Amino acid sequence: MQAVIPFPDISPDIFSIDLGSFTFALRWYALAYIAGIFAGWRMAVALGTNARLWPGDPAMTREQVESLVTYIIIGIVAGGRIGYCLFYQPAYYLSNPLEIAAIWQGGMSFHGGFLGVVLGVILFARLNRVRLSSVADVMAIVTTPGLLFGRLANFINAELWGAPSDAPWAVIFPGPAAQDCIGVVGLCARHPSQLYEAALEGVLLGAVLLYLAYRRGWFAAPWAMTGAFLAGYGAARMFVELFRQSDQQFITFDNPAGHVLRLGEFGLSMGQLLSLPMLLLGVAIMIWAHRRA
Repeated sequence: MQAVIPFPDISPDIFSIDLGSFTFALRWYALAYIAGIFAGWRMAVALGTNARLWPGDPAMTREQVESLVTYIIIGIVAGGRIGYCLFYQPAYYLSNPLEIAAIWQGGMSFHGGFLGVVLGVILFARLNRVRLSSVADVMAIVTTPGLLFGRLANFINAELWGAPSDAPWAVIFPGPAAQDCIGVVGLCARHPSQLYEAALEGVLLGAVLLYLAYRRGWFAAPWAMTGAFLAGYGAARMFVELFRQSDQQFITFDNPAGHVLRLGEFGLSMGQLLSLPMLLLGVAIMIWAHRRA
């Protein structure tokens, strides 16, 4: 009998209060956003105002960091939701445009949120007359706690689960995930790919970037840290996609792997297709930044 791990009995709601006409609930997913933004804010203050890490003046003042948080929140929520609607289910949301704003129903894209944050950072730097490269390099590091908490919330919500697996650490997720493994008798165990992403994108990538900032002095080469984040996230996401269940809308009878781009016997999922440009661009930016410095 296969050794697997049963899914922990954790409710998506931390608590709920029945107020008669409606119910107020605090969900783990919302707490992940709050915790990620709070941790990122505190890290941005520590990094951006530390004169020892920068070759000239510090990147930002404490007041500027607090102002930046507002731009980031708007960029994450708006970009993440719009990106999900455009990248993953464009036909449905074009037919039901009023549901685009229904973020409480779920559906957020990292790549869309990333683009939203990029636009927010550019607008903030212009309005506050702060070096764009410095803000971007700080953001490259402080994004990683949000990735960690977000992926942990995905696991608790039993969403974005992995492909079928017979590994001893495979998890039997509740709902459809446990039933749709073709040719498998009984419940279906899967890779806990959310935890893989939390470890690689949140813990490992964050530790590497902090090492480059504090021990290797990478803030002295403008844009180098930004390139390291792009390359690191792109590589981690493309690797984890090998163990992640493809999005249902891309799976067909003649394309069971759910590849959106087929290359002979190989193919790329939507997550890999969106991450490949990040990987290539990140490597190019790191090379350019260090040559320029």
